[in-house]
Amino acid sequence: MATLSPTASALLRQRFGLVLILGASLAMSTVLIVFRVFWTHHITFVFLLWNLFLAAIPMGLSLLLSLLAPDTRRRWLLPVGLLWLLFFPNAPYILTDLLHLGQYPGVPRWYDLTLLLTAAWNGLMLGYASLLDMQRFVEERLGWVAGWAFSSVALVLSSYGVYLGRFLRWNSWDIVTNPFSLAYDILGTLLHPAHHPRAWGVTVLFGAFLLLGYLTLRALGRLQVTAEQ
Repeated sequence: MATLSPTASALLRQRFGLVLILGASLAMSTVLIVFRVFWTHHITFVFLLWNLFLAAIPMGLSLLLSLLAPDTRRRWLLPVGLLWLLFFPNAPYILTDLLHLGQYPGVPRWYDLTLLLTAAWNGLMLGYASLLDMQRFVEERLGWVAGWAFSSVALVLSSYGVYLGRFLRWNSWDIVTNPFSLAYDILGTLLHPAHHPRAWGVTVLFGAFLLLGYLTLRALGRLQVTAEQ
């Protein structure tokens, strides 16, 4: 069994602020969705609750790794990291739910815009927060270059995962429940890229957007450290 680090309680205190803010933001999204259901008697955006749950799984996995002693974490990094990578695309995927913005009877469009934006923001922040941890764990074991290579590849792969989920309607668990059909679609885009311009367009553009956002987040963090020094 994996053991908790003796400094686990200290790490929890350090992360309490971030977890509290993310929890409050998730609560806001939940309240907006539930209130809309009571207001309209329709479940139009209830699916976002499930999407937010899936987006929180990578954060939960990275938090779990952070509580392990360094030696234990190194042993668990590969299996948990692969599971993390499988679910990671669910976090930025919620950005594409902005496509659902429309004019629905009985609901101001600004309300739905706020609802969708908060959900998208939560997905993006949950993803970035977990990626920060995972990059640190990889650097801890393999070095700085490997850490940044991991983050860049993870963001690009997540963009391809967003394409698979949004346009081909695949889910993370389909790798277990329907692996052959999933592999067929993936191989099709890899072997015949000219026949799948949307796949590569989404992967490249969305990947560039996510990478720039992550670099911005890291730069803001360094500014804070510099200011404190």
